[in-house]
Amino acid sequence: MYNKIIKLIIATSIIAYAVYQFTEGYIGNGIMFILLSLIFVFLYFKNEFILLAFLRLRKQDFDGAKKWLNKIKNPESALVKKQQGYYNYLHGIMVSQSNMNDAEKYFKKAISLGLSMDHDLAMAKLNLAGIAFSKRRKQEAQKLLTEATKLDKQGMLTDQIKMMKQNMKRAAGPNQHFGAGGSLRAQKRRGK
Repeated sequence: MYNKIIKLIIATSIIAYAVYQFTEGYIGNGIMFILLSLIFVFLYFKNEFILLAFLRLRKQDFDGAKKWLNKIKNPESALVKKQQGYYNYLHGIMVSQSNMNDAEKYFKKAISLGLSMDHDLAMAKLNLAGIAFSKRRKQEAQKLLTEATKLDKQGMLTDQIKMMKQNMKRAAGPNQHFGAGGSLRAQKRRGK
């Protein structure tokens, strides 16, 4: 993996050589070098290891995704800000199965750094809502769930959001269903 600055230096060097090829009359070579430089520009904005980790994650291979992410030694210097967000987002997804505290930290950092796609941001907020709900922070969970619903414009997370809302209603218990009368057990004691 090249550092992000090295990728830009390589891209500008190749573009400079492409311009030289154009001035010498080798138009085909110049076009080929311009296309080659676009690869390094693309890899500046989309880190190759994060792309490979996404591919592994798509196949549900968490160990493979973790292996690719671990190859990024210093994310602050190797990645642009949005890619640092995706780096934390992927770590949050992988850790969410085993350690909710770490997953919460990763998701919050990913949201603060920014994610380019609304769907990814909605997924991060949905995961944070689930974590907040499991830690009995219901207002925060409801707020995050509302934000995730607004961000999910394509409806890709509709089922998960519905399931989360149902779980929140179920966990609210019978107190909310009986209004001022109290819980079901209290009503049974009164003989109602």
